[in-house]
Amino acid sequence: MDSAINSPDKPSTRGPVLPAAVDAPRHDLQTSGGRVHYYADTQASGRPLVLIHSINAAPSVLEMKPLFTHFRASRPVYALDLPGFGHSERAKRRYSPELFAKVIGEFLAEVVKEPADLIAYSLGCEFAAIVAADAPERVTSLTLLSPTGFNTRGLPTGAAAERAHKFLSIPGLSDGLYSLLTTRTSIKYFYNQVFAGATPPELIDYAYATTHQPGAKIAPLYFLSGQLFTPRACDTLYDRVSQPVLALYDKDPNIDFHELPDFLSRHANWRAERLTPTNGMPHWEKPAETVAAIERFWASLG
Repeated sequence: MDSAINSPDKPSTRGPVLPAAVDAPRHDLQTSGGRVHYYADTQASGRPLVLIHSINAAPSVLEMKPLFTHFRASRPVYALDLPGFGHSERAKRRYSPELFAKVIGEFLAEVVKEPADLIAYSLGCEFAAIVAADAPERVTSLTLLSPTGFNTRGLPTGAAAERAHKFLSIPGLSDGLYSLLTTRTSIKYFYNQVFAGATPPELIDYAYATTHQPGAKIAPLYFLSGQLFTPRACDTLYDRVSQPVLALYDKDPNIDFHELPDFLSRHANWRAERLTPTNGMPHWEKPAETVAAIERFWASLG
């Protein structure tokens, strides 16, 4: 497997040019999930920080930009575009929680190379939890922003999810559905759902650009069919995490946190803070409060 190599901008010949998500050195890493693109600012010293974005129709490192921008001055910071998204390879392959977790684990082993704090967002929290449980020597702590896995609403699983993906992949239907979801109007609508205040225009612009790259619909179809969620994640994933964990949440239009209080009462290594009013992206709507909560958490760990 190749080690990290510098990667120049490679504008698409179709659709809008996809710019860098953050102003930082950019690299590629060959992984079991294909070529993965990442951003790294390692000028500061200290324990490394790795940022993991969510999964939806239009995710990328840009989702984690406020945290990258803040923490790069005080510690080494890394952020990767997960396979199928952003500037990473968007190949036709089977996307799964196990694939994303394996790629994150390879990234920690081959690029970071020492124990790191992880901050993950939404569905990315489930993948981070798998890595923390399976390779505890590589993860010092977890901070989970609006984590999935604590809601009571069921999602298709197993054969039902497979059938949903097969249906969503029908030629013509998949193109039409994805085109509908990725118009500027649709993107703005969905972002307005997760912001209590106004949506930053750069999120809308970048989401539009990243969803109009070649191969952009492949990985999101696995998300839309429910195959990237782990059933009962609070019991099957989060219960296995032994490191200190901080969950930051408030309201979210797509998930709820109904089971979080009971889970916290049974897991002494977990704590949570509610950042109000936010609708799913506290690190964008309340960046100062989010950073303060994270720094209090890290300080408590010594």
